Amino acid sequence: MTQARIAIVFYSTYGTNHQVALAAADAAKAAGAEVRLRRIAETAPADVVAGQEAWKNQLDKMQDIAEVSHDDMEWANGYFFISPTRFGTVASQMRAFIDTLGGLWGAGKLANKTFTAATSAQNAHAGQETTLMGLYTTAIHWGSILVTPGFTDDSIFAAGGNPYGFSASAGGFDDKGRAAVAHQTKRLVEMTAKLAA
Repeated sequence: MTQARIAIVFYSTYGTNHQVALAAADAAKAAGAEVRLRRIAETAPADVVAGQEAWKNQLDKMQDIAEVSHDDMEWANGYFFISPTRFGTVASQMRAFIDTLGGLWGAGKLANKTFTAATSAQNAHAGQETTLMGLYTTAIHWGSILVTPGFTDDSIFAAGGNPYGFSASAGGFDDKGRAAVAHQTKRLVEMTAKLAA
């Protein structure tokens, strides 16, 4: 079976989505995939970031992780995008990167690849599902193949029951969440390898 090449692309302000991305990377490797863990570049003004110690500290923590590039997007045959929810949609930093991908999209280099997503928000009804659906709408435009977790494993129910993709309350990534992310990631890797074969 052809090996899945998974790009885990995330943005994290305070750390929850960083933790989700690390868990996804571990699960993808355990499932036999080649993995590139990549972070979205910070686009907020430096003085704004520096004005919030938790935000600055989180950015400092991620400096060893390379920023995502167009090469990463072309290399991968499967994507796992992870973003916090901002007013019911993805963070502007994530959107800014997505908006640079027109050339790859136009050349068909994002098509026929798998795509899944996860998110977090301050509380349980703060737009997680609309954030995930927004990411999936983008992936549909690319010609990607959606691989959602659905209700395919008990871990989905245990972690809050989101069939669109894992979602957490900010700061609330726990063992149940890790199990749900591991299942979603394994499903992505398996489907990616089947499609690539």
